[in-house]
Amino acid sequence: MGSQDSKKLSRWYFGGVASSGAACVAKQAFEKPGEPLPFYQKLLIAGSAGAVGGVFGTPGDLINVRMQNDIKLPPEQRRNYKHALDGLIRVCREEGVVKLFNGCSTATGRAILMTIGQLSFYDQIKQYLLNSGKFNDNLLTHFAASLSAGAIATTLTQPLDVLKTRAMNAKPGEYKNLGQLVLYTAKMGPMGFFKGYVPAFVRLAPHTILTFVFLEQLRIYFGYIPKKTNF
Repeated sequence: MGSQDSKKLSRWYFGGVASSGAACVAKQAFEKPGEPLPFYQKLLIAGSAGAVGGVFGTPGDLINVRMQNDIKLPPEQRRNYKHALDGLIRVCREEGVVKLFNGCSTATGRAILMTIGQLSFYDQIKQYLLNSGKFNDNLLTHFAASLSAGAIATTLTQPLDVLKTRAMNAKPGEYKNLGQLVLYTAKMGPMGFFKGYVPAFVRLAPHTILTFVFLEQLRIYFGYIPKKTNF
């Protein structure tokens, strides 16, 4: 691939609210071809977009967690939501609108770390590989960077993922606050915060790899180099 390919910017981005927001702001508004953003700016942009996505995504996440956990409960304790929309309506009617944001703090924290782990670290690792002189802007580099980013994102988010799932599945009044939830999990030892790490990585790694591999291919073949403006 030509050297010009690495200077191209994407015309679009696909993904969730947090990731697409971070990509649009970082890539299209701030970053210039051949002049990557400093790492701290990537962290700030990705973290801010992750926070927005985390807040907006909490109600849907709550219903998703409850529906997945329902089968583990005794029949008389199951919520038996028919579908996601039914779950949202019933929570509002039976528990109040505020309940939709149960676990919002952990879900938002997880979204921030997820976006940072995927976007910021992907860009940084890719930049490091290209600067080493041993890699080109090609599929191998994109795969290696996205696999590493997936591993980092899983490691960063798993503790909050555990806390978020416990908070969303908790019965009313089971945990008084986030601190009590953290102490309860800590009693299981350090690995208690990483319960389900392997399944989480198996789920997140392919998602991260496919997202960035497809994005990079679209950028290379359909991206553009902004024209310089003279003032």
